Amino acid sequence: MRLTHLSLSNFRNFSRLDKDLPGGPILLVGGNAQGKTSLLEAVYYLAALESFHATQERQLINFLAWNEPIPVARIVADFEREDAPGKSVNPLAGPGFHRLEIRLYREGEDVNGGARLRKDILFDETKRKAHEVLGAFNAVLFLPQMTRVIEGSPEDRRRYLNLSLSQALPQYAPAISEYSRVMTQRNALLKQFAEKRTSASQVDQELSFWDEKLAAAGAAIIQARLQFVQELERMAARIYRDLTRGEVLRLVYQPSYDPTPLPEGQKMLRLDAPLRGNRISLDTIRQGFQECLLRLHSEEIFRGVTTVGPHRDELRFVSDGHDLGLFGSRGQVRTAILALKLAEIEWIKDKTGQRPVLLLDEVLAELDANRRADLLDRLVQSEQTLMTTTDLEQFSPEFIKQARVWHVQHEQITEQG
Repeated sequence: MRLTHLSLSNFRNFSRLDKDLPGGPILLVGGNAQGKTSLLEAVYYLAALESFHATQERQLINFLAWNEPIPVARIVADFEREDAPGKSVNPLAGPGFHRLEIRLYREGEDVNGGARLRKDILFDETKRKAHEVLGAFNAVLFLPQMTRVIEGSPEDRRRYLNLSLSQALPQYAPAISEYSRVMTQRNALLKQFAEKRTSASQVDQELSFWDEKLAAAGAAIIQARLQFVQELERMAARIYRDLTRGEVLRLVYQPSYDPTPLPEGQKMLRLDAPLRGNRISLDTIRQGFQECLLRLHSEEIFRGVTTVGPHRDELRFVSDGHDLGLFGSRGQVRTAILALKLAEIEWIKDKTGQRPVLLLDEVLAELDANRRADLLDRLVQSEQTLMTTTDLEQFSPEFIKQARVWHVQHEQITEQG
């Protein structure tokens, strides 16, 4: 997969940009607040359909455009997909050239007085829903702040799982959407039962309807995460070992509902225990999850919320027996994230037949000379990589000769001859 052209209108600090993109590594060089990271954000938005920076999508519209009658931000991308027979691909995105366009409109105000936005997504000139387009364009992103995937909250790690899986498995995003919808309905019913006396038979009857739907969507999520973590760990561990010259990395998926029983007499697993349940059938997970929900009816009515399921899952990262989120050094955590991102490329390529565009923001900062050299050797082999830096001297002369160097200043791009 290769991005061939990118056009931005009123996106972040770019009022207008039209640029053809070559294959191979592209170095975006410039000072802070010049627009380098905004370029990466625009490209990743095409893959994830959400921003890694903005807390509200209105922040993506250029502030100068707010004075226009109808403020609009646009991202338009032309890209090419390779032929990949037998792979799991988005049904819209066959081999050849495609165009993906995203428009953000300001449409009046919401009930709280804030800006109300509409998002239109067009794929090959036809308006589509978000879940239809996810996976059509693939990109893998590294940012320095992504260390929170390891050091942050469980929610950060669940978001990471969801963003990664949605790009390669067409059925995953609809399962997440259905799970959230059903859980909202089920939680409302739990609160209703908590506020009034209801017979146990009525509770079980009404909740069982939502238990069945929640278990069906949740089982698909759990099964996908189990397989993803096992496959990604195998790839990331090899890369991490190479980058660290011998250290071991483990990914430990801890589902809130565990479809496999613990060994007899054991109350919890060690972090370094091997992943279990990766081959368990979807129907077995669904049935077990539904039975678990039934057993928890009384407790969940008391609490007024669904207490078990993929929305409570956890993922931990372990190196040489130590939890990196608790005891990892800055170098270990940063290297683990890099290994994770490079493994994502391999995983997406394995699932879709497409090598995703790699987006790296200040990737060499805080890495020692050996890890920089090992990483740059890998990047030269990538089909297309966009990298930002404030200091071109961080890169070896050999790497620079093989890259296209673009200087970014005040949202303008000039190519180094």
